[in-house]
Amino acid sequence: MLTRRLALFGGLAAPALALAQATDWPNRPVRVIVPWPPGGSTDVLARLLSERLAATLGQPFLVENRPGAGGNIGTEALAKSAPDGYTMGPVTVSAWTINQFLYSRMPYDPDRDLQPISMHWSLPNVFAVSAQHNPARTVQEFIAWARGRRGGVSYGSPGVGTTPHLSGAWFVQRAGLDGEHVPFRGAAQTIPAILSGDVTFAIDNLASYVPVITEGRMRALAVTSAERWPTLPDVPTMQEAGMPGFVVESWCAMAFPAGVPAPILQRAAAAIQAVSSEPAMIERFLRTGARALWSGPEAVWERIRRERPNWQEMVRISGARLE
Repeated sequence: MLTRRLALFGGLAAPALALAQATDWPNRPVRVIVPWPPGGSTDVLARLLSERLAATLGQPFLVENRPGAGGNIGTEALAKSAPDGYTMGPVTVSAWTINQFLYSRMPYDPDRDLQPISMHWSLPNVFAVSAQHNPARTVQEFIAWARGRRGGVSYGSPGVGTTPHLSGAWFVQRAGLDGEHVPFRGAAQTIPAILSGDVTFAIDNLASYVPVITEGRMRALAVTSAERWPTLPDVPTMQEAGMPGFVVESWCAMAFPAGVPAPILQRAAAAIQAVSSEPAMIERFLRTGARALWSGPEAVWERIRRERPNWQEMVRISGARLE
């Protein structure tokens, strides 16, 4: 009888303990693992969110950059951390949907080892060319110019298998161009190469290109979102520019390692929704080149399932493969 009572007490105590932990969460600093280098869009947007979460929840949210292997190094560190709610991170579309088709071996299983909290942001890629070295003002003008160019064209990206690489490969294939991929470590290296004329174009994350487009040193021919981007209303979408179905978005969802108690997950999702829906936060994201998003965990899973076949096909078109 005593054993039964203890077992019953234990069964009742576990949910009560989880609820108490959630009510108390966070009661110490939260580590935010960013799987990309400092200064990039994922890092900048994670820091904006972390700053507001800290102010709202009363505990530091400490950003730690763990870049490498297309986001796999930092995402693995997140996936293998303790599921206590005190380690989270911005997990991008690469880790959720692309890398499993790109790498021969994966150090984590996104479906098994990660728990999405909420959507974080999305941003389009922008088709950008040098204003000095390229005469094209539309995508169709670019295609006509490229077809008459001896030696073909080259497109830059922040690395093999990234959404800019896959976007460039898809465009070259659909336009019937002779195109060479030139991988860099990030937009900080890609942009100077385009401005100098060493690389022909990029279909890269908009956030990194806003300053040079605004300054007039680069020309934006199109964006890859389904609709025109709010801060570039005169720039057509790729679909409007004569490439039907060419819709590509980079996106990110905040995640815990799998196994975090549901009450903590719910509290974290509610906090992200609260700060991300603030008008000032929405405006700050747009100025950075991204759209602030928020959702429940299931909306993240739904987007992952919907987009995986498309990314798998784009990896196949690119021919990319990494160990």
